[in-house]
Amino acid sequence: MLMQTHEARLAALREELKRRGLTGFVIPISDEHMSEYVGDYAQRLAWLTGFGGSAGFAAVTLTHAAIFVDGRYTVQVREQVDGNLFEYRSVPKDTLGGWLAEVCESGAKIAYDPWLHNWSWVEALEKRVAAKGIVMVPAQSNPVDAVWADRPVPSPAVAIPHTDDLAGRSSADKRAAVADWLVKEGHDAVVIPALDSVAWLLNIRGSDVSHTPVALSYVIAHKDGSAELFIAPEKVTPELTRHLGNAVTIRDRAGFEGALASAFAGKSVALDPDFAVVGIAQALRAGGAQFAFKQDPTILAKAIKNPAEQQGHRDAQARDGAAVSKFLRWLEIEGPKGGVDELSAAARLAAFRAEDPGLRDLSFATISAAAGHAALPHYKVDEDSNIPIPPSSIYLVDSGGQYPGGTTDITRTVWVGPGEPTAEMRDRNTRVLKGHIQLARAVFPQGTAGGQLDVLARQYLWEAGVDYAHGTGHGVGSFLAVHEGPQRIAKPSGGQAGTGQELFTGMILSNEPGYYKQGAFGIRIENLVLVEEREVAGQEGTYLGFETLTFVPLDRKLIEKSLLTAEEVAWVDSYHAQVRALLAPQLTGEDLAWVERETQPL
Repeated sequence: MLMQTHEARLAALREELKRRGLTGFVIPISDEHMSEYVGDYAQRLAWLTGFGGSAGFAAVTLTHAAIFVDGRYTVQVREQVDGNLFEYRSVPKDTLGGWLAEVCESGAKIAYDPWLHNWSWVEALEKRVAAKGIVMVPAQSNPVDAVWADRPVPSPAVAIPHTDDLAGRSSADKRAAVADWLVKEGHDAVVIPALDSVAWLLNIRGSDVSHTPVALSYVIAHKDGSAELFIAPEKVTPELTRHLGNAVTIRDRAGFEGALASAFAGKSVALDPDFAVVGIAQALRAGGAQFAFKQDPTILAKAIKNPAEQQGHRDAQARDGAAVSKFLRWLEIEGPKGGVDELSAAARLAAFRAEDPGLRDLSFATISAAAGHAALPHYKVDEDSNIPIPPSSIYLVDSGGQYPGGTTDITRTVWVGPGEPTAEMRDRNTRVLKGHIQLARAVFPQGTAGGQLDVLARQYLWEAGVDYAHGTGHGVGSFLAVHEGPQRIAKPSGGQAGTGQELFTGMILSNEPGYYKQGAFGIRIENLVLVEEREVAGQEGTYLGFETLTFVPLDRKLIEKSLLTAEEVAWVDSYHAQVRALLAPQLTGEDLAWVERETQPL
């Protein structure tokens, strides 16, 4: 009989820990590739606790249990996780090491799965708990898996070629560049576990992770330009074999650990410290290899989109913009009637996107947020949290699609009638818009990092004594991950990864400032932008700016024109003219009339 309650699951895990002679175990949201989004087979935290967020972890000892989330999930974790079973802990204020030191005695053995954590995580935790006499132990197998009787199997979906006309560059060319890097850095090979890096390097895609078109696999790239792809045999088709060619050897994914331990004795192997889990490093060390932690050489190359990828993204944005505009017109009609809820709105938006035969998937689970839920930046609607969209309120929708040419991500905040938004709502939305415009119009010298631009988007909110607690921009993939590094626009303090990364021509980022009034409403305006060169009169050196890629009308009812400068009004009017020109050829009838109305000059 399957265990149905989280209390029973927690009890079963504790029995398994006792059987193994362990005091505790750490359960992250992670997979063997350190992915942001993971397949159902790796959703161990959700199975054990009920938590459905995309970031967090739990720790279980024989007598205590806690779940750790950041401020984005403070409300959600309390709705989904039983506080009688798990203490709620808030990061970064509360740390795993600190909690273990509180609840464990000297000599405690705390296990972790070495295939779900990177080296720096283990080192830092070992250092933190050593003074208390607590020992961190790599588990031989995951104890959660041992008690998860109906655990899903990894996806059996086949991997598919991503054609060179869409990729803009052959896999052979990419592998040659990696080989040059290996020779320059003095390494024999590099292990590439990040799923989107594997997909980019070999020009393959898959459907093994919801909303991210990747195939569960690893690559070892060698300094002679050859590579080994470790992938489950059922995923390999004759078409894939032909696509990969003779220089890529296909091996069974089950043999990956053994290959690491047997093929590199006396050789030097590069590992990315963010994506190479402890299990990879341990296998190399056991086989007599030397390894060095260096950034995966595909990371930056993947982020700099070539002309074919840039054009593919523009095409995807045009198609996506038409679908989102149809949805906003539908919501304008149906929302005031009071019969639309968060889930039905998200489903309707997905249906409009699905009218395009080129759509492959959504790029993430739609954030469909009404009223106070809109004040939760990473809110995720489900059957339990779903609420009606109240008439006379703000509604926020953050969504995206996966198309063969590109990955989209757009947020629009709209007023659902009847009536008019409050002066406070218009003020806050207009301040968010002003920051969005300033970032969109920014001109900056080559060598500028994303963290240096963040203040442009926040300045008008700061003038009013308010702010938002998330980054302003993240990188976006090319028919790959909707969140892609290494570039990022965010406050440079707090160790934010990517904020010090120089921006290069060809990078795609989001531009998404926001404002959130707890329990009342939330606002975010998000477009994607492309870094491009700019001509500046009298310039000394190379200057860059942003090409806006996303084209969907802004809600005029939430704009307080008196707060905008003449230049900002001109930007909005110019933007709306571009929206109209791009979308009009794709729309007819009332949809076309709606876009033409919503894009008239302010």
